Amino acid sequence: MNRATAPVAEAMRHRHSFPAVGSTAPTTRELLSLIEAAGSVADHGSLKPWRIIALRGAARDRVGAAMARAAGLEGPPAERMAAKMRRAPLVLAIVVSPKPSIKVTEWEQEAVASGVAHALSLVLDEAGWGVMWRTGVPARSPDVHRAHELAPTERLLGWLHVGARPASMPSSKRGRRRPFGAKDYLSTL
Repeated sequence: MNRATAPVAEAMRHRHSFPAVGSTAPTTRELLSLIEAAGSVADHGSLKPWRIIALRGAARDRVGAAMARAAGLEGPPAERMAAKMRRAPLVLAIVVSPKPSIKVTEWEQEAVASGVAHALSLVLDEAGWGVMWRTGVPARSPDVHRAHELAPTERLLGWLHVGARPASMPSSKRGRRRPFGAKDYLSTL
């Protein structure tokens, strides 16, 4: 088998973001299995410097309200921003939870958490779920951190919005992702 067309490479080429999803989402049991797979990313020192917070129901409203406060919004604009957390039935907050280490710097630990987020988006996609990675300035605000009940040393990277894939997808989104010219991103010393 040509390694360039291996199943993982093909899954990555076919993955798409779904800004709109349906009302069903993985159960906690299904989610645990997917997190176990995603958590196998390279992790210097096996520190597991990350955690995931599942937001369903009213928890999404609490976080949405905190995002609106962080943006300084009131009235209808605040309501619209808060409603964004209801775009999906399941929102997974990706948290960097650094561990004390002499060998592994915090930036490397944040890279591991980012790797888990990306791997999780891939395994959710492979399992048939629609996924959209979302982030922004509110992710680093004190109000939003409090709403997630983060420890003082933890940082929020962003959220994976997860739900059922729409029954139809625009033709522009079907099939392979547009190639980007990998040769432009590879150099040799």
